[in-house]
Amino acid sequence: MNILKSVTFLSLSILLISCFGFTDKKETETDTKATYIAKENTKVAYFASGCFWCVEAIFESVSGVEEAVSGYAGGHTLNPTYKSIGTGKTGHSETVAVYYNPEKVSFETLVTVFFGSQDPTTKNGQHPDYGTQYRSIAFYETAAEKAIIEKKISQLNKDVYNGKIATEVTKFKKFYKAEDYHQDFEHNNPNQGYIKAVSVPRLNKFKKRFPQLLKTDKH
Repeated sequence: MNILKSVTFLSLSILLISCFGFTDKKETETDTKATYIAKENTKVAYFASGCFWCVEAIFESVSGVEEAVSGYAGGHTLNPTYKSIGTGKTGHSETVAVYYNPEKVSFETLVTVFFGSQDPTTKNGQHPDYGTQYRSIAFYETAAEKAIIEKKISQLNKDVYNGKIATEVTKFKKFYKAEDYHQDFEHNNPNQGYIKAVSVPRLNKFKKRFPQLLKTDKH
């Protein structure tokens, strides 16, 4: 009986500090990103590196980024949902669409942000979230973008990671926006367990490492 209680407690603890441990109770909230309208010169880049709550907050702190939207990409099923990708069977990874002004921040800099805010050697996950839905993917739409990503991987493999980078380089096909309650999740839920224990520390670590890339206004 004591063993059963211990296992149950451990399972609940994992859920509390897991990106997938959040319930659907906020599905009906207003989508705060619905009013965002991309400008004529705005471009979009797509990245996946673990829980999208963390990744969205990181990119939104970068100067030149106008908006970041949480969603799903890289898989084979149509219209994925938070629950379905949580099974790890859809092929999709939690992905963030990064809307940016190319006159203020380059795709190359966004790639630097991507690799500099995760452990790209971790296969299928970023601590404490593991599974194919949390794998690291750098999406490209053009040959030029692919070349930038591959050049960065080559450099990091040589200088930092000793050839161990596990990030996938994938041709972008389709992005599915996540449910409304996921958008701006870190900002809207500052006291949520996972946000306090994982997301905020990850964001602060990035900010400390790349202060020159941050927006001047408080994030």
